[in-house]
Amino acid sequence: MANIQFNYLYRDAGNYKNFGSVIFANPSNIGVTELSGLIQSNLIDQTWFYNHYWHLPDLRPKTFNNHTDPTWHEFERVGYTDEAANFKIELSEFIKLIMRESRE
Repeated sequence: MANIQFNYLYRDAGNYKNFGSVIFANPSNIGVTELSGLIQSNLIDQTWFYNHYWHLPDLRPKTFNNHTDPTWHEFERVGYTDEAANFKIELSEFIKLIMRESRE
């Protein structure tokens, strides 16, 4: 059973980027193709999301400017990894967060 790595980034108004990722335990053995489609269908314009809705770490820099910089993060990709999970919730719980946020 492989864990899932969720890769995302924050891009400020000057196009500077901060990259991040989290690794989810995947005991249900959810596939990356299915997961990627589910994530993309719940993104803003199939690209952006608000990290706090999905309980993901905020990648905005300390120099964040609320007047010029966007407040959303950008989905990059998901993939399998043999690395240990480093996130507090399992993948199935993360999917519930994604689905709940899209219904609100």
